[in-house]
Amino acid sequence: MDDSAEIRRLLAELSDRLGKLEALATGPTAPGSSPRQPPPTTATDDVFWALNALKARVPHPGGVVYAGAVATVAGPVEWQIGYTTDQLLESDWTTLAPSISALGHPVRLSLLHAIISGVTTVAELGAGEGMGTTGQLYHHLSQLVAAGWLLAGGRGHYSVPPERVVPLLIILSAARRVL
Repeated sequence: MDDSAEIRRLLAELSDRLGKLEALATGPTAPGSSPRQPPPTTATDDVFWALNALKARVPHPGGVVYAGAVATVAGPVEWQIGYTTDQLLESDWTTLAPSISALGHPVRLSLLHAIISGVTTVAELGAGEGMGTTGQLYHHLSQLVAAGWLLAGGRGHYSVPPERVVPLLIILSAARRVL
């Protein structure tokens, strides 16, 4: 094969790869993938841009997508996942109880709030108001670690895994009462 034929072949391959990357950037191909669409910039923009994009991409009976771009003390976190309605309704919800239950205590929510805000050590966490005894503190931390809401690092350091930041904030958002 001569050099010009090889260059044409490589150019065609690169063009194909670029097209695939652009397709990924403009629309999902599987649950969890997402387009990068800018948020509305003026009052005349579509308030329901995310909902309308979901309805355009997911056929009846629909689906649920949640996403977020969050600046944390550990760095930026961008995350999205989506499920069809059938996937959600056909799954065993009882398997989610331990994860949800771990969030059902005020001290655990306070711990998560402190850790996501930059407090990382047991000593710092224990100094917070209402955290209880050291034994109680470790009990709550172990519950959050077991449910995957926290990672235990060496020497009593804890962090919220990046893949759990947005889901945690979404659960807190969903728990708020809509006025």
